[in-house]
Amino acid sequence: MPLPPIDLRSDTVTRPTPDMLRAMAEARVGDDVLGDDPTVIALQERVAAIMGKEAACFVPSGTMANQTAIRALTEPGDEVIAHRDSHIIHYETGGPAALSGVMIRPLDGECGLFDEADVVAVVRPVSAHFPVSRLLVVENTHNRGGGAVWPIDRIRRVTAEARRHNLRLHLDGARIWNASAATGIKPAEYARHFDTVACCFSKGLGAPVGSAVCGDRDTIARVVRFRKMFGGAMRQAGYLAAAALYALDHHVERLAEDHANARRLAEGLANIPGITVPMPVETNMVFFDLDPRLGPAAAFCDRLAAMERPVRVLPTGPQRIRAVCHLDVSADAIEAAITTIAAAAGDTSVL
Repeated sequence: MPLPPIDLRSDTVTRPTPDMLRAMAEARVGDDVLGDDPTVIALQERVAAIMGKEAACFVPSGTMANQTAIRALTEPGDEVIAHRDSHIIHYETGGPAALSGVMIRPLDGECGLFDEADVVAVVRPVSAHFPVSRLLVVENTHNRGGGAVWPIDRIRRVTAEARRHNLRLHLDGARIWNASAATGIKPAEYARHFDTVACCFSKGLGAPVGSAVCGDRDTIARVVRFRKMFGGAMRQAGYLAAAALYALDHHVERLAEDHANARRLAEGLANIPGITVPMPVETNMVFFDLDPRLGPAAAFCDRLAAMERPVRVLPTGPQRIRAVCHLDVSADAIEAAITTIAAAAGDTSVL
């Protein structure tokens, strides 16, 4: 019988636990489009309180969370400032342009981070010739930055400078739970520096679906409107909200296990000839680069998936691969993944 694959493609591949499924089945529901689903209301009140905001809106995905927030905080023709490796640029199908009619002004910076001087350098002068610099987006943790955590002092400096230039502020906190687990800083302390914050329940927390946008009541009223416009309003969404509530109760503290597994994976990979780990491992993500003699990343991923103990990972560049630890992957599975990757790289010392 074939061995089950070790799936490290993303923390989105997690499946609901039996207890989570039970909570979903027992959820009280209504019609969320009409505003009377009690479990959705409970989730929105809960997550708004966690983030220290007045209100929240439950949405189907992290992409919709970001895109409804961008639409709520901008007008067509505005410019949004974000790191060049941001999720809103790479993984949201051109949504800012298509849905909000805004331009993106990309910033450089190591591991997805930047400083206040970088923001100052790209804010447009007020002129009829230029788009209006309207919104700054920070991603914490930063996906393509290796799961990097923004230091809270840097967030304070960057957001304070942005306010001086009359910018609105959005936090893409899809993995804010990982940032908090890594630092001990409460989500509300990150969120208080921003007008809106997006958070995801279907990544590290293991719910099957769902994110939320939090902010002041007027902004969230706009988010609700744009959720409807973008096709994201749901009816008996309480079944999904119940999974998110369960995740908040039971899956936040255990994120430290994923971080420990990621560090162990990085340590093992760094000892395999032909593989390097180019970025620090701060949370649950490990990026590794292949020497060209091992072939391109996409082909190496295919080779891993065909091994006796398959390992599933994703190529993110010609020679770069991403692996993400999550609640469906144990410490023993990480050891097995290291062995498989070493074998695929031709390292027989671990066999």
